[in-house]
Amino acid sequence: MDPVPEPWPLRHLVLRTPRLELRPDDDTGLDELVAVGHRGVHPPEQMPFHVPWTDADPRYLGRGMLQHFWQQRSALTPENWAVHFLVRFEGRVVGVQTMRAKDFAGRRTIDSGSWIGMEVQGRGIGTEMRAAVLAFAFDHLGATRATSAAFADNARSLRVSDKLGYRRTGTATVVRRGEPTEEVQVAITPDEFLRPDWTLTVEGYPACAGLLAARPPA
Repeated sequence: MDPVPEPWPLRHLVLRTPRLELRPDDDTGLDELVAVGHRGVHPPEQMPFHVPWTDADPRYLGRGMLQHFWQQRSALTPENWAVHFLVRFEGRVVGVQTMRAKDFAGRRTIDSGSWIGMEVQGRGIGTEMRAAVLAFAFDHLGATRATSAAFADNARSLRVSDKLGYRRTGTATVVRRGEPTEEVQVAITPDEFLRPDWTLTVEGYPACAGLLAARPPA
């Protein structure tokens, strides 16, 4: 009898950098992420997100976070997917690095977004975790382009993009907390990627290739 295929191969995917471990979200890790969200992600006078989820009533913030990630996980298909990597630093969850794509088999483009708790900001973790998903997307999935965006006043996010070699491709006006706000759009190709001086370690990838519409592993 043939072995039963792994129904959720993403559970075995791990990206490792010198300081960080990135794994797709699971319920135990999400409970840790909720705790990070309650401790604070940004000063209250700022809002780095399109959807102002951090403005939620604290009584319902955690439930909303869990429902969002559960919905994203349940809707994942090779044609339209989002992988939310829980980022662990010194063994504990400190934030999330998202990588998403639509029609990746033809477009070969991924988009990314991320956040980390205020308690670990300013240590280069944001740069390291974005570099990890770029290396994974370019070297393993076969991506030829990656995009991202940040509000014009989000200096930290834009600085991460600059460090990694993104070029600015345009701006857009979006509504933030009811007010028009400028968003800066950026993009990068494998040749433009300013790679870190470390090599990404990947475990459990080949089994995920089909689910992510990636090129077959070499």
